[in-house]
Amino acid sequence: MRGWRAATLTFALSLAGCGFHPLYAPASGDAESPTQADLSAITVGQIPDRTGQLLQQALQQRFERGGLGLAHRYDLTVNYAIGEQGIAIQPDTSTTYQRVIGTASWTLTAEDPVRTTLVSGKAKAVDGYNFINEQFFLATLEDEIVRGRIAQEIADQITLQLSNYFTRHPSKS
Repeated sequence: MRGWRAATLTFALSLAGCGFHPLYAPASGDAESPTQADLSAITVGQIPDRTGQLLQQALQQRFERGGLGLAHRYDLTVNYAIGEQGIAIQPDTSTTYQRVIGTASWTLTAEDPVRTTLVSGKAKAVDGYNFINEQFFLATLEDEIVRGRIAQEIADQITLQLSNYFTRHPSKS
């Protein structure tokens, strides 16, 4: 067990020595990092449908960590779609597994007079659920849960991509 702890400590110290640091963790103490400050300055546009609302809420939760009261300097526009595929097709043409695929394309623009496009990207998440004939309530519930997980995963991907952008292009304010 001691060898494991020593190896973990050595690995952590080697990462610190090469300049590794979390993208949007606090800079020192409780101070907000510059990347987190930039994320807090993003306004997330409306995303249609219930699944879009889930994604919008997930993004807002990630961006607004302690950033209440900050002036918004960026607008995030997201096009979000969910698709489904029936898998495990039975002889009677019914399916017992549903694959759910969420895709999002997004664009970050500055809130300047010319609405400068700063960066854009894509995110994709795949999940699924099993269902058995005549258990429609359970299938509906599982579908809602899966769509929520997909929204969370896509929000994570978008947040990571934006954090990477802000780390490479810090704001001047």
